[in-house]
Amino acid sequence: MIRLGCGLAVALCFLGSPATAQTSGAPYPSMPPIATYLMPRDAEIALARSAAPQSISRNADILILTKAGYRRAVAGTNGFVCMVARSWSAGFGDPNFWNPRVRAPICYNAAAARSQVPETIKRTQSALAGRSEAQILAALKAGFSSGELPVAQAGSLAYMMSKRTYFSAREGHWLPHLMFFVPETAPKSWGAGLPGSPVLGVDLPVEHLTVLLIPIGRWSDGTAAHHGLWARQH
Repeated sequence: MIRLGCGLAVALCFLGSPATAQTSGAPYPSMPPIATYLMPRDAEIALARSAAPQSISRNADILILTKAGYRRAVAGTNGFVCMVARSWSAGFGDPNFWNPRVRAPICYNAAAARSQVPETIKRTQSALAGRSEAQILAALKAGFSSGELPVAQAGSLAYMMSKRTYFSAREGHWLPHLMFFVPETAPKSWGAGLPGSPVLGVDLPVEHLTVLLIPIGRWSDGTAAHHGLWARQH
């Protein structure tokens, strides 16, 4: 999940450093038909809104996936952008990179949207054009090198608080969490990954980005999250 979350330009971000694609033996070695990734419009809008508390998502821009890529379905007023990331926002080499079941609702504040949404759109355009995982990685590298894709700004934040998230059969919806996108730095300077620290961190050199991830105690609908999985993994 961390690789997915951080790779989400999703944005996801949606978390492991990009590497050469290694899809040998993966359950989805290539992209299935685009129809397997699509959702009914209203259902996708509702799922995108579930990424953050209603006080945020009800006034956010909502992007939905179509056969032609992401399109704005709802115009917001508060600067936030909510969307449902698909599997190609995962880290490169992730066995779920083409898994059509992946649904990762994420809601970016305005600062995060300026960098993470363009990356998600770039990944999506490449995927829909039939590019391979390695070719998508190359396109991202070229985009950041040329300045076509902006790097993250300080103050960039995303909410991933939907209990309807699906990362993989193993991770399920994992835990509700916040993600902070900062210009590339040492995660340990934030205490990320240190014993007892609630903060996880990962460097993404291609994006010139460090992502800090903090699990929280409630889902976007206000119900309590159970951290048994977190405790077992840490």
